[in-house]
Amino acid sequence: MADIRGFRGFRYDLGTVGSLSDVVAPPYDVIGPELQQKLYDLSPHNAIRLELTKDESGDSEAENKYTRAGRTLKAWVAENALRQDTARALYVYEQEFEAEGKTYTRRGFFARVRLEPFGTGRIFPHEQTMSGPKADRLKLYQATGFNLSPVFGLYPDPENEVFRALEPFTRKSPPLVAKDHLGVTSRLWVITDTQAISAVTGLMGPKPVFIADGHHRYETGLKYLEEQKAAGVVSDDEAAPNFCLMMLVSMGDPGLIILPTHRLVSGLPPVTAAQVEAALGEHFEVVGRFGGDAQACWEHLEMDGGQDVLGFGTVADGQWFAAKLKNPAVMAGLAPGQSEAWRGLGVSILHKLVLEKQLSALGGTPALTFVHLLKEVTDAVAAKACQLAVLVPPATMEHVEEIAGNREKMPQKSTYFYPKLLTGLVFNSLKKD
Repeated sequence: MADIRGFRGFRYDLGTVGSLSDVVAPPYDVIGPELQQKLYDLSPHNAIRLELTKDESGDSEAENKYTRAGRTLKAWVAENALRQDTARALYVYEQEFEAEGKTYTRRGFFARVRLEPFGTGRIFPHEQTMSGPKADRLKLYQATGFNLSPVFGLYPDPENEVFRALEPFTRKSPPLVAKDHLGVTSRLWVITDTQAISAVTGLMGPKPVFIADGHHRYETGLKYLEEQKAAGVVSDDEAAPNFCLMMLVSMGDPGLIILPTHRLVSGLPPVTAAQVEAALGEHFEVVGRFGGDAQACWEHLEMDGGQDVLGFGTVADGQWFAAKLKNPAVMAGLAPGQSEAWRGLGVSILHKLVLEKQLSALGGTPALTFVHLLKEVTDAVAAKACQLAVLVPPATMEHVEEIAGNREKMPQKSTYFYPKLLTGLVFNSLKKD
């Protein structure tokens, strides 16, 4: 059973730090140097100074960005820039945003969720993780003793029972509001009603939780728990390191969208549409040619709605076409250890068949850049930043549930849940409740 708890979060005292918009930040994995500096300049209390502290010349094992983050957090607590809530709460989090010309509202809630090793309980990953980001986050956990940014979890709830228990409280008081650098409006309500919290934790108990984003943070939480147990500081199963901060959203929420992750392929010779069509010919049928119109190609993929149609744009001659896999059975020989659902994903077909097999005849050493918006694709093509662009249909929630529920990991960059969750709305202590 998923063990979901209310908790006494640490939040900014806005009387001390000013506007909430000035102190929140995206998660570390989408912050480049330019945005990092912009957030540093925004406020001396911006969460970037914890989430992704700057490296400095002369850093050492004893003095580095992690130790600075730890000192900064302690100082903010000491000066009451951060205060711990007095009552256990669930924190309703709403994000209003625009994607590809449409406006969405996604709603969920922050909770403290008991950690359990993958494969042993009701929490399911869907992505592979890498050692580098986990080592980075572990050092930050060790230095601060906090979950600074949340894991993003999804749960099935077709009748919306869980959120219905919290929704009335969002109408009783105005939210805290922040607007981020992408124009996303975030709203936060603090729900301390014990009956509502009890109702939510009871309803969530039998439900599986699928990790949408934050796999590295979740696995780091497990590693940190192991370390704390070995050090003898975890007294029992109720100790704070047994839990992690998680944002939970119903898989049926109308604002839950998965953006596609398109591929920009460089490292190839200048290839034309005719050359790519010829390379694909054994296993793909061209189902549409669109001249220089990437938008028309993408609309064709959207109208088809399947995973077995990919869009290809060749920079050398500025042409776009869509190609459909002739026989899905070919994937069984390329990925015999994977399920049929995994083999049917557009990203699986692209990587296992197209990139690893068919395009090898074109020569070169392909290197990939990942983008999510069609404009990012067309800008890259216009700038000749790649030789080939591939439009990929997005995986669906049904794919995530089926493949993760089968305890499989999806291929790299299969999903992009937009927008990312902000860091700085609420922090979770790994030392005390």
